[in-house]
Amino acid sequence: MNNDEFIKQLMQRGKIIKHYLVRIGANPADAEEIVQDTLLKGLSNIDSIEPAKFMAWLFKVATNKYYDLYRKEVKRGKSVPIDLVSIIDDHSPESSYLQREKSQEVRGLLNQIPLKYKQVLILKYEMGLTYDEIGRLMNLKSERIKTDLYRARNLFKKIYEGDPNDEQ
Repeated sequence: MNNDEFIKQLMQRGKIIKHYLVRIGANPADAEEIVQDTLLKGLSNIDSIEPAKFMAWLFKVATNKYYDLYRKEVKRGKSVPIDLVSIIDDHSPESSYLQREKSQEVRGLLNQIPLKYKQVLILKYEMGLTYDEIGRLMNLKSERIKTDLYRARNLFKKIYEGDPNDEQ
């Protein structure tokens, strides 16, 4: 692979990671900064990372950087805003309004569940990753991911149906 192809691949991975960070709660500017730091760290450590695990390593570094930022924001008494991300690209005013409303509702529900459950739901359903890929990103076995995903779906459903006190 030549340098141009490698740079294109790296930029594509950066876009995927940024999208993921925004979905778990980072604002776009913070996500962009985290991605830049992560990609720089990836480039400086590229010789010590197995090529097959490089993407998982980037996700892990970016996620840890987000957690660090989130902890700092919480200590300062700030909340981390979640920007609206359009799920479908329909330009009619009614569809846009309904989509925004639905998106806000889903985000509100996701914010009521523990972060680890929110993460697995986003990684599985938004990012389309397999159990094994999620397991590698989170340093967990795929069986644990299946269990967490089952619990996350049940908790999300209970909150959606109006029963947030019955977590498991």
